[in-house]
Amino acid sequence: MALGALIGAYQEDDNGGLRALYPLAGRTLVEYQVRCAAAAGAAPIVVLVERLPVALNDALERLREEGLAVTAVSDSQDAASRFEAGMPILLMADGLAPDFGLLTRVAEHAEPVVALVPDDEAHQAFERVDGTSRWAGVALVDAATLGSTVAMLGDWDLQSTLLRRVVQGGARRLIAGESESGALLADKPDDLAGFERRLLVATRGARSDWASRYALPAIEELATERLMESRVRPQWLLIAALVLIAAAAFGFTRGWLWQSYLLLLLATPLDLVAERLAALRLRPLSPSTLSLRLLWPFAGVALVALGWWVGNHDGGWGSTLAALTAAAFAQAARNEAEGAEIPGEVWLFSRRNAIIGAAPFVAGGWWTGLLVTLLLYAGASLFAAQHLRHRLLRD
Repeated sequence: MALGALIGAYQEDDNGGLRALYPLAGRTLVEYQVRCAAAAGAAPIVVLVERLPVALNDALERLREEGLAVTAVSDSQDAASRFEAGMPILLMADGLAPDFGLLTRVAEHAEPVVALVPDDEAHQAFERVDGTSRWAGVALVDAATLGSTVAMLGDWDLQSTLLRRVVQGGARRLIAGESESGALLADKPDDLAGFERRLLVATRGARSDWASRYALPAIEELATERLMESRVRPQWLLIAALVLIAAAAFGFTRGWLWQSYLLLLLATPLDLVAERLAALRLRPLSPSTLSLRLLWPFAGVALVALGWWVGNHDGGWGSTLAALTAAAFAQAARNEAEGAEIPGEVWLFSRRNAIIGAAPFVAGGWWTGLLVTLLLYAGASLFAAQHLRHRLLRD
C-alpha cells in the first residue's frame, strides 16, 4: 500500500524563527526530513505550516526541483484531505532530525506504530509517552485516525493530539535500538551541529584504494562541506570528472602532457565527493550509474593517448605497447577483484592510485618511465588479485 508522510513545520524558537528552517548539512532541517520521508517511500509528503515564509517556500521549491512530491498546507483539514482513505501516514515531529534507520523500520509496518526512546537525560526534549519511554518523533498512523482527530481538534496541537490518540488506540510500540537512538529534537540551531557532523562522517564511503584512503580525505572532506551548501548536484560532478578526463586524453594527443596530468589530478576526488553529496541528500548513487561506470574506460583512453604520444616522439613503439598492455592488465585485475574481499586490495592498481602515484614521474618529466611503471604495477596487481582470490576460494 502507498505510504504518505505528514511533517510539522510550525513551531517557533525563542527568537521567532521556525525550527524547520534550522540549517542542516547545507540545507534546512525540513529538507532533510522530507528527503528522509521520500527515501522511506513516502509520497505524497505534506508539510503542515501556520504561515509560509519565503525561506520555507524556497526550501520546498528546491525539493520539488529534485522531483519530490511535497506540498505545504496551513490547515489541518487540508492536510488530512491530501491522503487517500486507508493510507498509512508517516508522522514526523516538528524540529526532529530523525534517525533514518528507525524511520525506515517504522515505515515498513502496515499497522499503526509509535517509535520510542528511553526516558533518559539524552532524550529529555522528547515528548513523554509513559513512565519509562518518550516518543522518538516518528510514528505510523492511519488516514482514518488523522481525519477523526482533525474533526475534533479545535485549537489543540495536531501533533500531540494525534500521538495521544494513536497510543490510546493500542498502536504497536517500537523501541529504538542502541544504534537507532541518535534522533535529535532541535530547540535552537546549534543543537544540530553534532548531528550534522555525524551525517558527514556517515557518508564517508569505503576507502577502496590507497589514494582515497591517504591522499584525498582532506580534499574530499573540504569539498563536501563546501558543496553541500550549494545547489550542485552529484551528477554534475561526475560529468565534470568525465569532461576533465576526456580533455586530458585529448591534451595528451597534442603533447600537452603536464597540463593534461593536472586535469586528471583535478578529476580524482570528484566521484568521491559526488557519492557523499548524494548520500547526504539521501539519494545515493547506484553503482550502475552510467557516468560513474564511464570513469574507468575514460581513464583507460587517457592512458593509451599518453602512450601514443610518447611512442610517436621519444619513446618508440614500446611506449604505446606498454600503455595498451597496462590498460589490459588493469582491466583484468579489476575483473579478478570484483565481488571479492581481497586482503590488501587498497594497494592494487586503480584509477586514483595510478594518477596520484604518477606525480613524481610527471614532476621529473619521465614519461616513458611512467608508462613502464604503470605496466609493472598493473601486471603485479593482476597477479596479486588472482593469487589472493584463489587462496580465498581454497580457504
